[in-house]
Amino acid sequence: MSLPEKAFPVSWDQFHRDARALAWRLADQGHAWRGMVCITRGGLVPAAIIARELNIRLIETVCVASYHDYDTQGDMQLLKGISEELTKDEGEGILIIDDLTDTGKTAAQVRAMLPKAHFAAVYAKPQGRPMVDTFVTEVSQDTWIFFPWDLGFTFQEPIARGAKG
Repeated sequence: MSLPEKAFPVSWDQFHRDARALAWRLADQGHAWRGMVCITRGGLVPAAIIARELNIRLIETVCVASYHDYDTQGDMQLLKGISEELTKDEGEGILIIDDLTDTGKTAAQVRAMLPKAHFAAVYAKPQGRPMVDTFVTEVSQDTWIFFPWDLGFTFQEPIARGAKG
C-alpha cells in the first residue's frame, strides 16, 4: 500500500492522550451513562480507555465493516447487532464510541439503531462530523489516519526529499 498524499500517523501515546481527552469532554457533560457501544474494530481501543476513565461497566460491540482492504470503503455490512438491553429507549443514556468518523456512513447505520444515544469519536473528518456529538480532533477529508495498531517501525523519508506524508 502506497502512502496517501496526506498521512497522519498516530502513535500509541498520542492515541491514548486523545482518547483520554475525549473522556474528559464526555465527563464534563455530567452524564451518567447506562452503557457503552463500541464500533468494532476501531472503537475497541478508545472504548477501553473511556470505559475506564468514566467507570462504565456495561460494554457492547456493534460490528460494521466498511473498509475491506484498508484503503477503500466498500458496501456496509452489519456483522453483529446490538443487544436489546442497550437498544431499549432508542439508546437513551448509551454512549457510542469509535476511533474515527470518516464519511459518516458507519455512524449513520449505528445511529439508526440507537437514535437517542450520544455518539463520540476520537477523530472526525468533515463529511462524518455532523454524525458525531463529541470528538477531539478534526482532520481534512483527504487525510489518511494511520492508527498505532496499523503501524510498525520503519525509516521515514524526509518530506524535503519528496516523501508523501
